[in-house]
Amino acid sequence: MRDQCEPLKALQEWYASQCDGRWEHHHGIKIGTLDNPGWTLQVDLSATGLAERPFREVKVQGDDDGDWCHCRVRGKIFEAFCGPGHLGDVISIFLAWAIAAAREVQH
Repeated sequence: MRDQCEPLKALQEWYASQCDGRWEHHHGIKIGTLDNPGWTLQVDLSATGLAERPFREVKVQGDDDGDWCHCRVRGKIFEAFCGPGHLGDVISIFLAWAIAAAREVQH
């Protein structure tokens, strides 16, 4: 169970790092469910260092109906959709992209 909590903890930290007294009033993160079943993740990138960063769409389809994920950026929104066991995976995909962007800025 601990491994599944790590992406959520890191997402919480990323969210907290964006909060500046203004951003969180108009932007944020939404996690929801799908009826097929599955999860959705939306991260508003407006006014963040990721707003203009390119993202290569990710689509994965495993062997069964619940083994899939799809991540993309539309406008200034990172969107992810996945099967019921892959919420941590799509959060990790988002975080890997965000961490890579932060590293590029530092260099």
